[in-house]
Amino acid sequence: MRERLPPEAIVTAAPLLEVADLSKHFDVKTGLFGGTTGVLRAVDGISFTLDRGETLALVGESGCGKSTTARLVLRLIDPTAGSVRFEGSDITTLTGDTLRKLRRRMQIVFQDPFASLNPRMRVGEILEEPLIVHGVGDRAARRARVERLLTLVGLASYHAQRYPHEFSGGQRQRIGIARALAVEPALVVCDEPVSALDVSIQAQVVNLLKDLQAQLGLSYLFIAHDLAVVKHMADRVAVMYLGQIVELAPKDMLFADPRHPYTRTLLAAIPRPDPHRDRHRLVAGGDVPSPMNPPPGCRFHTRCPFVIERCRVEKPELAPWRAGHLTACHRAAELPMAAEATASHVSPVAAQRLALYAQRRAEVSAAAG
Repeated sequence: MRERLPPEAIVTAAPLLEVADLSKHFDVKTGLFGGTTGVLRAVDGISFTLDRGETLALVGESGCGKSTTARLVLRLIDPTAGSVRFEGSDITTLTGDTLRKLRRRMQIVFQDPFASLNPRMRVGEILEEPLIVHGVGDRAARRARVERLLTLVGLASYHAQRYPHEFSGGQRQRIGIARALAVEPALVVCDEPVSALDVSIQAQVVNLLKDLQAQLGLSYLFIAHDLAVVKHMADRVAVMYLGQIVELAPKDMLFADPRHPYTRTLLAAIPRPDPHRDRHRLVAGGDVPSPMNPPPGCRFHTRCPFVIERCRVEKPELAPWRAGHLTACHRAAELPMAAEATASHVSPVAAQRLALYAQRRAEVSAAAG
């Protein structure tokens, strides 16, 4: 398997992934003749970078554009506008064999470990298939790599002869991770990879992803809605709302002092067992507007408790609040300090889960030692 990059290379190298003004609009067609009746702005002008060996988490409500962003980054769908540069090349212009070769460097782990594996293929065939597609090695070399991949994700070589239905959900997700790593990618998109798993199994899979990143120097674009998982996995966090990034910051900064009201509502929505603390939490009113007809100005102004007239007419740009911390809010400097510190933003339930992740990680390290 590919060796991990040295720390100095990770720090000084150019970003692995650069996304600039990326947009994806879908025509909405209805009627007998399929006439276009509107445009759905799934992703609308987002920009971010991802460094080598880094994990960037994309968070937000369902329908905010996270998964569409992932598909655009992988060039599974073509953008309406903007660019995606991977290892210095704009992948939106690539076609044919050039694009096929690129796909070796970019892979995905899907959300559903049950639906993402072919039930008619043995595990060994599933893991060998990407190697065949990309012409990697002869039959003996491919079989040897399949065994190494199974060992890498904590499975045994004899599991290659079994079918997906013979495994648990966590084991199936390990197989999905092994398939993503088969062709030695530099970037792995994790599309809510643990949301369909039990909490104890989540801990194992999350720690496996972190261990693989440390061992292989992988970069993750990590899509999630569970902030406890994000806090454990991410280096930086990008918050999306209605197709736009409204805040982008290192995770510690974001959890300690979120500067966008929407980010604060996400953190405040973490369940807490103490009803007296929930009584004064920040709550966004109303419903999420339609991405077919987003409101003018700040798209969050229809639900924001801090809204002023400027928010309704002038779109805020994603601008620096402090070093490394970007936010798109006209009133970022006027908002009061977050009412609770970092630890308070994580509910007791989420804190227990973080502790479980750490415990599982320590157990694995002790067993390996």
